[in-house]
Amino acid sequence: MSPQINMPPKLLTEQEIRNYRNVLAAMLTGLSSRVTEMADKALQSDSGELSKVPLHLADAGTDNFEQEFSLSLAEAGSQSLPLIEAAIKRIAEGTYGICEECGVNIPRARLNAVPFAHLCVKCASELEQNRY
Repeated sequence: MSPQINMPPKLLTEQEIRNYRNVLAAMLTGLSSRVTEMADKALQSDSGELSKVPLHLADAGTDNFEQEFSLSLAEAGSQSLPLIEAAIKRIAEGTYGICEECGVNIPRARLNAVPFAHLCVKCASELEQNRY
């Protein structure tokens, strides 16, 4: 990521930036609690049962699948947390809404869809293509 000499003119108003900050803060709070809740639920044991031995092998498979699924959802959610925190930091730094790669303004439509986006569509697409 190279430093930008000329910053593009601001695309977002101060009110829009406040709105995005509120959306990101709500996302951060909600996602943090859901990730913790999903992980706790997946790892907790069922209380009140006399035996942990399932009555049927299929029950054991279902229980294992549900636990793995819950843990994968929690992991996916926890991967978004640093992205949201970074977006909040960019708001504080005054760089929110500006592509970190090419320096152009990220369109409102993209920010509305992905408030923690740090790349414009073009740069995000190029990055995705280079991964594979």
